[in-house]
Amino acid sequence: MLGLPPTIRACLFDLDGVLTRTASVHASVWKDTFDAFLRDRAERSGEPFIPFDSGGDYDRYVDGKPRLDGTRSFLASRSISLAEGAPDDPPGFATLNGLSNQKNELVLRRLAEDGVEVFDGSVRYVRAIRAAGLRTAVVSASANAAQVLGTAGIAELFDTRIDGLVARERGLAGKPAPDTFLAGAAALGVEPEEAAVFEDALAGVAAGRAGAFGLVVGVDRAGQAEALRSQGADRVVGDLAELLEER
Repeated sequence: MLGLPPTIRACLFDLDGVLTRTASVHASVWKDTFDAFLRDRAERSGEPFIPFDSGGDYDRYVDGKPRLDGTRSFLASRSISLAEGAPDDPPGFATLNGLSNQKNELVLRRLAEDGVEVFDGSVRYVRAIRAAGLRTAVVSASANAAQVLGTAGIAELFDTRIDGLVARERGLAGKPAPDTFLAGAAALGVEPEEAAVFEDALAGVAAGRAGAFGLVVGVDRAGQAEALRSQGADRVVGDLAELLEER
């Protein structure tokens, strides 16, 4: 029922791109952040300016990962090495933390200005599985997950939240490592094989597979169904509402 094996007792949901329409906001803000850095670097070095691709670069190097890991991963793809710096580096400072903080400042401003939209099909699905007696968790790399859930008005639909702040406090490795999903399952009192993972990011799907979860559902919002399958998705849907049609 609801597209889940009978052994599943809990569901673990990524936030951006699965529950809320914020993945595109993050991709746009990452582009603004990296392009400003790359343009300045090109002007100073005389090298050509090659902009950040909010499709391919975002999917391969940034999506689903903790903010600092995403910054490091993308810059490494361009053979750019920066000092890590300190967590309180000012936004835009030429360190990994400085660029990461600039991205966070921009995304918070955008969300405050535009609000947060949800995927209606996802919210209906979460309500349906809760009505069926399953427990739910949000597992997100975002340090702003609590604010996003609150702004979207869906915080009460989840029994627990494992986000970027929790991961930092506990020293949990970010996706594609399975640590945050495993923490989510533990918080709900279930074994990994008793939990389903719902992810739109390649790194998140890989994390679900690495954790040996009972079901890994890839949510294809960006035309990457085959890539999601290659990372370990047991099945791929365009929207969680599709699972409501299954009996």
